[in-house]
Amino acid sequence: MTREEILRLRDTAEQTRVQFKERVTRDNKYDVSCEMVAQSNYHGGKIVVGIDDKTGRVNPLSYQEVQETTNLLGSLASEGVVPQVLLDIETVIVEGGNVVVATIKEGLNKPYHDSKGIVWVKQGADKRKVFDNAELAEMMSQCGSFAPDEAAVNDFTITDMDEQVLKKYLLNRFSVAMERSGVNETNLRDYTLEQMAHFVVGGISLEGLLRNLRFMRPDGRMTVAAVLLFGKYPQRWLPAYTVKCISYVGNSVGGTTFRDKVRDEDMEGCLLHQYDTIMNFYTRNLRNVQVEKEFNSLGKLELPYVALVEFTVNALVHRSLNWKAPIRIFIFDDRVEIHSPGELPNVLTVEDIMNGTSMPRNEFLFTNANYLLPYTGAGTGIIRAMEEKPEVTFENYESAHEFVVVFKRKGNQGTNQGTNQGTNQESNQVGNQESNQQKRPRHPLTKVQKDIVNFCSVPRSSQEIMDRLGISNQSVNRKRHIQPLVDLGVLEMTNPGTPNDRNQKYRKIRK
Repeated sequence: MTREEILRLRDTAEQTRVQFKERVTRDNKYDVSCEMVAQSNYHGGKIVVGIDDKTGRVNPLSYQEVQETTNLLGSLASEGVVPQVLLDIETVIVEGGNVVVATIKEGLNKPYHDSKGIVWVKQGADKRKVFDNAELAEMMSQCGSFAPDEAAVNDFTITDMDEQVLKKYLLNRFSVAMERSGVNETNLRDYTLEQMAHFVVGGISLEGLLRNLRFMRPDGRMTVAAVLLFGKYPQRWLPAYTVKCISYVGNSVGGTTFRDKVRDEDMEGCLLHQYDTIMNFYTRNLRNVQVEKEFNSLGKLELPYVALVEFTVNALVHRSLNWKAPIRIFIFDDRVEIHSPGELPNVLTVEDIMNGTSMPRNEFLFTNANYLLPYTGAGTGIIRAMEEKPEVTFENYESAHEFVVVFKRKGNQGTNQGTNQGTNQESNQVGNQESNQQKRPRHPLTKVQKDIVNFCSVPRSSQEIMDRLGISNQSVNRKRHIQPLVDLGVLEMTNPGTPNDRNQKYRKIRK
């Protein structure tokens, strides 16, 4: 790096991937090692030594200090981070001395922890402790040390599989062998699963075939992928892996009036069943638009069907299996939102997926679902979807662990139309309370925020909240962690008339 680059970094202040330290000493070395852990568990970053993190003032290091700092940083990387990481350390000459820049790469063996066994991850310019097993599993998934789609599911057996879906899978995957044996779509019901397994490999049983295909583990337990692809009622074993579909009146997720809502029991089923249910939900709640001049010509769905298919399949196949939350699909008067659990994996960006970069999160599920769901697996689906020119945006919420696709609907803003049915339901609803819900968060609270809110079920001081988070009670931390919850209307001050009261506490707002 050059002196000019150092000054540009300084001028942008501390951020997620850049931390300043005026000096690294024996007194703050633990904090520095925790920062290395957090950056290794995130996407990497830099620690710049020689800049005051509070004022941004450059305080250059002497030659002797440079030697001591580089040695101490190297020691922290090998002893203060477990497993140890490698640093790229460089010295940059500035006026009056030197600045040391330590570059930490994203780790390949997550999760990393400090010498006390605590896992840290970046949160804005700060860092936080990780306690949630799902978040730890997500880190392990990103570096390939854990595959949630190949995890075992207890008590699920072959008899719990949907025979017709499994037959369809075998017919599509082993099309050559099935064609040679005379099996096709029209006579599929005439053959048993055991016969079809024999057609694939002579003399093999269905159980043996499932073992060879890695749907059944060596201990006889089925994998998550097998349950999601072939289960009659997967939600009995994996209740969170479902989809919530709601068509609202108005444009607020806080609204209480809706035109259509898919019942949980209607969504219970394998991925193919979920896909069919979602597409039916779209077609009955989105308008058909006249595209030809002739009055009796067939209409066309207001949003490109190809794009809806692509992003729906992506949500079903690429959702994080570590976060126990449903996919959520909302239709509003002005937009359609598809919420998928888990942010973009493997350091992918929105620009990457727009360019067709394919890095599947659930690789085993991904490679097998294409024999049942309409996608090729070549990474071209989004490109084809975007060729339809939908007005669509992508939002990658790392803090909320969620990826959201938003389609803009044309000609529906502020109206109560935009559905082919449901008007009888709508007339029976009472009072849209949308205006009273404006303070509710549009997206779910993060786990840290939920913990703060629950902690404040009884009034808590800012010091108590900061102690729970394991960070100092400074104004910057209060603004980052407490004020947003007050603004969202989920926390309130016990003394709102005097915000700076030394006895000020915060409590959960009861809805």
